Amino acid sequence: MKPKVLLTNPIHPDGLAHLEQFASVVVSDSGDAGRLRDLAGDADGLIVRTKLPDDIFDFTPRLKAVVRHGVGLDMIPVARATAKGIPVANVPGANTTAVAEYCLAAMLGHVRPLARIDSAFRGRGWDAGKQLGGSCGELESLTLGIVGVGAIGGRLGTLASMLGMNVLGLARRPAAVAPPVRPVDKPTLFAQSDIVVLSCPLTPETRGLVDAAALKLMKSTALLINVSRGPVIDTPALIEALRRRELAAAVLDVYDTQPLPANDPLLQCPNLTLTSHIAGTTEQSMRRMSMGAVHELLALLQHRTSRFLVNPEVFESRDPS
Repeated sequence: MKPKVLLTNPIHPDGLAHLEQFASVVVSDSGDAGRLRDLAGDADGLIVRTKLPDDIFDFTPRLKAVVRHGVGLDMIPVARATAKGIPVANVPGANTTAVAEYCLAAMLGHVRPLARIDSAFRGRGWDAGKQLGGSCGELESLTLGIVGVGAIGGRLGTLASMLGMNVLGLARRPAAVAPPVRPVDKPTLFAQSDIVVLSCPLTPETRGLVDAAALKLMKSTALLINVSRGPVIDTPALIEALRRRELAAAVLDVYDTQPLPANDPLLQCPNLTLTSHIAGTTEQSMRRMSMGAVHELLALLQHRTSRFLVNPEVFESRDPS
């Protein structure tokens, strides 16, 4: 009999078709915690695209493997999975290009705001569009600060350097930061950067990393881009900085609460561009993430091994007999 696999959300059709050759697949019709617990009750495998309830593994007696459709593991209570002997894997690198290019698009849109130029041209005529276009800047010679110089931060640093930017990086292990990114401390990065990109994982150390003090270090002409997790930023402090024009602009793809509530004050904040957690989502990246997650899950279900296992201790602690 085929194992049962629960998808918390739909995946790319190619990944689904491949998975259905080997498993009976159920796609959750709701992200509600109670509904996820019910659906996972008789599942053998789980592919995760939404936040799991912290106690979900208390309701999954048959579960043999969990795979994150993507990279960030904050959606999965990994420690609880490990305590239950459940292996967890992810798919690093699958959306690196997509997120790096999103950041690059945000950076280019900041210095060359084509939509605003188009609006001025259409609304006030040729000369208005030409005047606004002529007042734009260039990325070349600006300083980019990257918080979290992993796969995404490293890729973005390379792209920025090719455009002539000076690239600074803040990393947990500065010695591991490779050129063209130059490792610096937090005050230096926030004070010297014209653009700051947050691409770090959410950990106890990064939660609230961008607080009022960090924002005050930034140039009033600076741009802040967040593609990490919402709680990395102190959101009320960011809103206050934008309202006071202490920061030129921000671009957010992630939030403290997702989906963003309809009455959230961010929606009324000036000089702020909001997107609905799509930085890593392209046709190509979705296929890579889906195919990668399916391959990882099948490897765990069929062979008890995984290329990107994040808690290998669940196997190491088992009695080989």
